Amino acid sequence: MTPDGVPAGPAAGGPDSEHVLERLDAPRDGVPPVVSDIATLQQVIDAFAAGSGPVAVDAERASGHRYGQRAFLVQLRREGAGTALIDPVALPDLSGLNAVIADVEWVLHAASQDLPCLSEVGLRPTLIFDTELGARLAGYPRVGLAAMVEELLGLSLAKEHSAVDWSTRPLPEPWLRYAALDVEVLVDLRDAVAAELTRQGKLPWATEEFAAVAATPPPAPKVDPWRRTSGMHRVRDRRRLAAVRELWQTRDAIARQRDLSPGRVLGDAAIIEAALAMPTTLSALIALPAFNGRGARRYARQWTEAVSKARGLSDSDLPPQHLPSEGPPPPRVWAERDAAAAARLAASRAAMGELAAELGLPVENLISPDTVRRLSWSPPAEITLATVQARLESAGARAWQIGLIAEPLVQTLQTPAPPPEPTPETSGH
Repeated sequence: MTPDGVPAGPAAGGPDSEHVLERLDAPRDGVPPVVSDIATLQQVIDAFAAGSGPVAVDAERASGHRYGQRAFLVQLRREGAGTALIDPVALPDLSGLNAVIADVEWVLHAASQDLPCLSEVGLRPTLIFDTELGARLAGYPRVGLAAMVEELLGLSLAKEHSAVDWSTRPLPEPWLRYAALDVEVLVDLRDAVAAELTRQGKLPWATEEFAAVAATPPPAPKVDPWRRTSGMHRVRDRRRLAAVRELWQTRDAIARQRDLSPGRVLGDAAIIEAALAMPTTLSALIALPAFNGRGARRYARQWTEAVSKARGLSDSDLPPQHLPSEGPPPPRVWAERDAAAAARLAASRAAMGELAAELGLPVENLISPDTVRRLSWSPPAEITLATVQARLESAGARAWQIGLIAEPLVQTLQTPAPPPEPTPETSGH
């Protein structure tokens, strides 16, 4: 049950319950031309300034094709203004448009994915409604845009163009139709999600979450991003780690120069294979199975030089096996290092899981798992409601979360350590 006594989870009987879906093939106003010049952009600005209600916003990237996460198409729709498809490559500064819609509610789906690339072109909202995040809080099991449009609007929304290369110019008409349909349904979806959140008494929670997403600054650059190479668990010594680093940085420089997704230049599997084998010659490198593709062979000399550089580094220049961590150790070692902390973590995880199930939302939306780990490993010296609330607030928990979880955590953080295992001496044998 929710706090208002409403059964947790979405109400039954929506459009999807009868499995009768209307296929959405074309925007109601047709596919608008792509805006790529200042004069037409000014017409869009004037239209959106004169429009009413929230603004549906979406962006298309070319993550698997081009370097970085920048937008290659921006879609917007507002009542009275219609739909606009804007080319941010031709028009990289959309701050003029932002000036007339910044204080209006923006409706996005999975806003945290689009806000960084929108910010790069000058589009920065102050108020958002995230239909994907709202759906999570409402307890929907499938929260993708197409699934939610089916569930709540009874419409079948095609998604076959979601992974295409949006840097293509000119953009094909079927792709533009797909892009226009995405924003056409967003405001209706927003209203349906808001109605369900209201029914469950969760709309205030969602409002806090949306405000937090809108206020989140762009992520800081990752330390040693090369350590995120898939398959790193196989690299067990520092010199081979250095080879991964040199290969990753070489690949990144080539990908940036050619404006290609790094994976299209050289796959992670090839980086790991070369680092493990440490080939001493170009011919030995290209003999590796992962280097039989044209892309991998095209830069074979650079890959060989990268491995050679790693081989020639002094011990003091090799990267550490692991970065120092300011957080708690992996939970798998807690029982050995601190049995009391392990007991607190088990009790806290169980309590948060039960509460999330009762409220009908994913446990990670109730509280960050990292926050639970940190509190369990190093709780306040004096465990009281006030001290736990203060720690949660400093960790970034929202007021609605703190109000629900602080008291249960006070109880679980006081969980005693299990008694030690009996030894032959203590058991009397």
